[in-house]
Order: sequence, then structure tokens, then C-alpha cells
Amino acid sequence: MTPGLEVAVVVAVFLGLLVAGMAVPFAITVPALLYLVLHGGVFALKGLGLVSWGSMDSFTLTAIPLFILMAEIMQESQLSLRVYRGLSKLVAAIPGGLLQTNIAGCALFAAISGSSVVTAASIGRVALPELLRRNYDRPLSAGSIAAGGTLGILIPPSIAMIVYGTFTETSVAKLFMAGVVPGILLTAMFMLYIAIRSKVGSKIAATERGPASIAECVAALIDVIPFVVLIGITMSTIYLGLVTPTEAAAIGCIMAVVVSSLWGDFSWRVFVVAMRQTISVCGNILFIIYAAFVFSYAISFAGVGEEVTNYVVGLHLNRPEFFGALFVLYTILGCLIESLGMIVITVPLLYPVLVQYGIDPIWAGVILVVFIELGQISPPIGINLFVIQSTWSGKLSEVVMGTIPFHIIMFVLLVLLVMLPELALWLPSQMTAHP
Repeated sequence: MTPGLEVAVVVAVFLGLLVAGMAVPFAITVPALLYLVLHGGVFALKGLGLVSWGSMDSFTLTAIPLFILMAEIMQESQLSLRVYRGLSKLVAAIPGGLLQTNIAGCALFAAISGSSVVTAASIGRVALPELLRRNYDRPLSAGSIAAGGTLGILIPPSIAMIVYGTFTETSVAKLFMAGVVPGILLTAMFMLYIAIRSKVGSKIAATERGPASIAECVAALIDVIPFVVLIGITMSTIYLGLVTPTEAAAIGCIMAVVVSSLWGDFSWRVFVVAMRQTISVCGNILFIIYAAFVFSYAISFAGVGEEVTNYVVGLHLNRPEFFGALFVLYTILGCLIESLGMIVITVPLLYPVLVQYGIDPIWAGVILVVFIELGQISPPIGINLFVIQSTWSGKLSEVVMGTIPFHIIMFVLLVLLVMLPELALWLPSQMTAHP
């Protein structure tokens, strides 16, 4: 069997398993093992033991369960309710009312969860019932939360960036910092769109008022400050080079317990539930990562990475054309695979190409995350669409229609990142040397 036919068979098997509904880790592992056998026979499977050990023996990956545990503690202790309540007072007076609170709430909670799905689900459960009760525009209400949830993989800490950094051996601390400015910019662009939309055309939002007194303003700030303090300390210790991302995650877990005890509803039961949720989520994530390492081993064994690199470089694309090709690729993948699946499948193949083009891996990582954000809200299987649809009685088509303007805004951000790399690279360049 020729190499080209082998690749075609493996791709067909992978897509067939996804369409049949097989879980992503198995859909990655089965064709990878098949490719190994097709290319090298049973002998090729002998390296799986070393791959299995090496894939999980990573200090960087330990940050994932710790950041997830931090988010679960905050979620289970009902602190997400408090932060949304505080933001609804501080932000709701801006044109767009509680729709602005959706974006601000997602941005703030994204800095805790590191996950798009967790962010969308957490804010959606709190916000959507109230939005519907006040007769806000249904598609835009759902779309603002689905799109706002994607900030969870751009604003640090980001699980997607940890996984990307693991595969490319790129500094996770610098990747985190590289996501700050684009994340804030994207949040501002979302809020600006909602403000303009609320002033132009048909009525989309109820008229809200801000704090009626200094006491109300102080009460709202008290609801928000615990989140700000937690993230401020966690991220600043990384920026100043005092700790690694994994150590920062451990500090964040301890602080989450303290903050939840003081401001939330923390108890032993809450801690046990948070631990169970963390184990469940991490089991899925780490299984996907393991499957990706097996896949990476398979393509390395067969020399596919070199062939892909030579092919792409041979096309003589300039950088804008190359990023345009990536946009098409991730738009298609976003309709079939969730975010981590896109990273673990494509990064082993594309990273050598990035090196050939002389593209900074930190810059590329941020662009890749924005591509993945688009995939999270791309029909037919953008995961955030289903997360939001499951929290209310509306139709999936309403959620999809509500996300279309945010697709366009994300594309504008991509163009800005390609034209102005310093949007992503300036803050990492200012970091104190990491220990």
C-alpha cells in the first residue's frame, strides 16, 4: 500500500468513527494504531510503552487538573452567582443591559475556568432564565453567552494553551501572557458590538439601571472583588517569574478554598463534589492527550510530518495565504471535532511547518486558539452551541443565528493578529525571566 493510500485510509477511518459517534480519544487512537500496523506491522507497536509513559510524565500537564479543581471549587460554592450579580449592577447600565453582563461575566469567569464549555455553561445557567424573563432578544442572548464562553480558551489560564505548549515545548507562562491583550481586545469588541446593536435598529434589550447608591456600588464590588483578587495574584506571580504555571495553579486552588470559605458556600460536601467533577473532566482531557501522543508517534514513525512540511512549503504560500489556509482547515474541523481534538490532531503536523515559515510559536499559539474559538461556535457540532441550547427551551437555530455576528468579530481579531503580531507578543516580551 502506497503512503498516500495509507493516509487516505486512516483519515477515512477517523472521520467514519467521528460520524458514527465514537468518542474523540478512541476515534484518534484506533486509526493511529491502524496506521502503525499498516506502515510497520506489529513491530511498530513496540514503541507504545515508551510513548504511554512519556505522554503522561509531564510537569506541565499537572497544571490542568489543578486549574480545573480551582474552577470547580468556585463553581460548586456558588461564587459564579455572586460575580454575575455584582457585574449585573456594575455593567448593566451600559447600552445592552444584561447582554453586556454576559460578556463581562464570561471574560471574568474565563480567567478562572480555563475552559470554554465550563464558562458558557456556568454563565448560561445563571443568565439565560433572567434574560428570557426580561424579554431580551432570544438569539442574541444565547449567542452572546455561546461566544463569550469561547473567551475561556483565550484569557489565561487556558487549558488549550497548556496542551499546545506541551506538544510544542513552548513556555506556557508566555502563552498565558500572550492571550491577555487579544482576550481583552476581543471582550471589548464583543461589548462594543452589543452597545451599537442596542442603539441601532430594533429593540434587543430591556432598559437597566446601574447602582442606585454608593452602598449598592460597594455591595456589587464586594461580589466581584474575590474573583479579581484570585486571578490577579495567580497571573501576576506567573508574570513576575515567581512561580511556574503549575505552581500558580496550586496556589490558585488554595486561594479558591479560602475565598469560597469567606464569600461562598464552601463545605466538605462542596469539596468532594468539586474533586469528583475534576476527576471526570481530567480523565477525558488526559485521555485525549494520550491518544494524541499515540497519533503523533504514528505519523512520526511513518514520516508523515516531513512529507506534509515539504508539501506545504512547496506550495510557496506567503504568510497571509498560509493563515488563510489554516482558517479554512480549522473552520472545517470545527464542524467535526471539539477544541482539544483539533489541537492534538493538527499541532504535531503543523508545528514543523510553522518552523519552516519562521513563525513565532507563541504568536501561532494565540492565532490557533482563536481558530479553535471559532470552531466552538461553528455548526453543526460546535460544542458551545449545544451547551447553551441545553440550558433553555429555545431552538438550536436561534443559538446559531445569535453567534453569527460574533463569528465576524473573531475573524476581524484574526486579521489584526496576523497583521500586528505585537498584539500577542508584547506582553510576553515584558515578562520577568521565569525560574
